[in-house]
Amino acid sequence: MLIMDIERNLRELERRIDRAAERAGRSPADITIVAVTKGVAVEAIEAAIKAGIRHIGENRVQEARAKIERLSTLELQPMWHMVGHLQTNKVKTAVQIFDIIHSINSLRLAEAVSQRAQAIIPVLLQVNVSGEGTRSGFSVAELPQAAEEIAHLPRLEVKGLMTIAPMVADTEEVRPIFQRLRQLRDELGLEHLSMGMTDDFEVAVEEGATMVRIGRAIFGQRR
Repeated sequence: MLIMDIERNLRELERRIDRAAERAGRSPADITIVAVTKGVAVEAIEAAIKAGIRHIGENRVQEARAKIERLSTLELQPMWHMVGHLQTNKVKTAVQIFDIIHSINSLRLAEAVSQRAQAIIPVLLQVNVSGEGTRSGFSVAELPQAAEEIAHLPRLEVKGLMTIAPMVADTEEVRPIFQRLRQLRDELGLEHLSMGMTDDFEVAVEEGATMVRIGRAIFGQRR
């Protein structure tokens, strides 16, 4: 993808978020774009940062570490978000390089992050709202107890919830999932909702997303 395409894509994405926020009576300023850069070249990430991206999401610890090192000389340093499945054997590195972890999907993982963290790290709890067997995360039923236990772990700050909606042809089908996550967030008194990707972010924004995780709409199809 050409560098100029990234800036154009980002402006169009911002326009679509603005319109979705307006439909919901929300301020676009309350929604953070997390640019997901799995498989994206460092040059494209740098172009996105120069175009205004301030939050980068990565799925893999090793890939993120290499990119962070290569981009370390940039004057504008983004916040790095771990948005993919985090294995316990990668936690030591993850807490060193990421500013926030979206994918705390078990008490065991939360305990590992708590033990390895050298300072307070913000985390989001991943919830399998749809109940799909292929999705990881806390079930709706077990979330309240898990959230309470994790809240008492040292060096973790539970900031909100995250979910991955099913792939569907009609995005209206995922609206109830986003509505349910917002309800769970409100019941727990948390701040953030990380929900919505390229195919369904407008519905997510309408339902209260504070962070949308966008890859393809910014960088195009990965090869």
